[in-house]
This record gives sequence, C-alpha cells and structure tokens, in this order.
Amino acid sequence: MLGKTAGGLFWLFRYLERSENTARLIETGFRIALTRPSGADDEWQSVLQTAAVDRAYAARHGDVEQGKAIDFLLRDKTNPSSVLTAISEARQNARLTRTAITREVWEAINDAYMSLTETLARPVAARHLPEVLATIRQHSALVRGAMHGTMLRTDIFDFCRLGTFLERADNTARILDVKYYVLLPSAVQIGSNMDNVQWETILRSVASLRSYRWLNQGEVTPKSIADFLIFDGRMPRSLRFTTKKISANLSYLEDNYGQRHDCHDRMDVITARLRNMDIDQVFDEGLHEFLTEFITDLAHLGGQIEQDYRFLG
Repeated sequence: MLGKTAGGLFWLFRYLERSENTARLIETGFRIALTRPSGADDEWQSVLQTAAVDRAYAARHGDVEQGKAIDFLLRDKTNPSSVLTAISEARQNARLTRTAITREVWEAINDAYMSLTETLARPVAARHLPEVLATIRQHSALVRGAMHGTMLRTDIFDFCRLGTFLERADNTARILDVKYYVLLPSAVQIGSNMDNVQWETILRSVASLRSYRWLNQGEVTPKSIADFLIFDGRMPRSLRFTTKKISANLSYLEDNYGQRHDCHDRMDVITARLRNMDIDQVFDEGLHEFLTEFITDLAHLGGQIEQDYRFLG
C-alpha cells in the first residue's frame, strides 16, 4: 500500500475517534460543572487544557466562559480538535482513500459529515447539548460498525484500527488526567462525596459506569476506578485494552510486510510497562506523572508509525 493511502486511513479514523472523544470530554466537563456550579468556568479551563487547546481558546476568546468553551470545542473551525473540524478532516481523508474503503464506510462517514454540519451550523444551547453529544457518538458508532461489518482484514483494516486505538488511548489518559490533575486540585476533597460523584462522571464519559458497577459490587473508590480504566483488559477504552489492540495491529503489519520497524520496539516498551505495573505502583509514582509519560510515549509512537510507513510519501 502507498504510504499516503496508509496515512489517510490512519488519520481518517483518528479524526473520527477524536470527534467522539471531544464530545465525551465536553460531557465530562458539563456534568462536573453541574456538581460545582460556583466554579463552573474553572472546570471548562480544565477541559480546554485536557484537549490541549487552552492557548488557542485564550487567543480567540480570552477569559473562559462555559458557552464559549463549548462552542469552541464543538464548532470552531480554527480549533483542530473541535468536533466540526475533526469530522470534516475525517471526510476529507475518506475522499482521499475512497478506493480503499467500502461503499458502506464512505456513506456512513458522508452521512455523519452532512448531519453534523447541519446540527452544528449554529451555537448549541445548554439544554440541547446532551442530545447533540449523543448524536455525535451515534455517528461515530455507525462508521465503526460499517468498518467492522464490511471491510477485509488486510493492512487497510490495520491502519484504520491503529488510528482508532491510538486516539482512544490518548483520550482515556487525558480524561483521567483531568480528574486528578486539574479538576480536583484540592486535596481536602479527595474521598469526599463530591470526589466520588466526579469519579462516577469520569466513568460515564468513557461509557463504562455500568460495566464498572457490574464488575465491582463494592464501594466506589478513586483507586479502583483508576485501576479499571488503566489495567482492565476487558474494558474497550482502558489503557491496557487499547495498547493491546495497537500492538496486535502492528504485529499484523509486521507479518504482512515481513518488516519490523522502530515503532514495534516503541510499542513493546509501552506494553511492557503496563504489564509490569499495578495500580499501587502507579499511585506511588503519581497518577499525573504516569499519565503524562503515557501520553508522551503515545505521541512518539504515532510519529514513529508515520515515519516508518512513510505516510508523507
């Protein structure tokens, strides 16, 4: 496969996943802001930092306000992580790789683009926000369903999956980091009712509250939730699950092309670290420090994949 095509598939599904993840991040901020109305704007500053767009927002709007933050994350075309930008970029990459994807995948992406362009043509009122966020998540699920149901399991599929799980792993790590690094800066609140409510909100944001409760019948604790989102290989948004999928698809590419690259070695380091640690070690090291290193390692891995498979031609 041409590197340019591989790169288009990779970024098509990164952007698709990003559109959903940004919607989930907005939902996290919105729910947590409702539990702390006196500091709601502070929570949105945290969300913007997590999405790595706080400086871009400040340059455009100055002080953080809920309405402006939501609009910036949903609709602003100058924001590379906004839902509207992400779905537009996904569609553009789908057009560039049209011959590599099935008709069903193309139609699902095109439908998502047209629907969300219309939905986000104007600012979204707070009372309509949950419905809009649900629509964004639904379109992402429809595209993934079309991919799983119609595409051959070839290198094309592997590059699609790499984009999906790299973006998803990064997002789960960032949402966790929101919780312990910026959304709850006061140590006196740790373990309080407020703290537990916010941890449950984090679980909702990654669609895993019911799964967590089913697997953990006891008391909700920050450590058990962090353990679930980092180390539980059964949860499709956990760091362990997503990194296993990245590793598997890289292995398929290695077998398919008969070549091993530096990205495979980088991936082995990431998976070994997760395999050899437990949640007590993570908390001893510092959750923020652990997540920061993980996010940095993922960024380097993504860049190495682009280089090794010559996405730029």
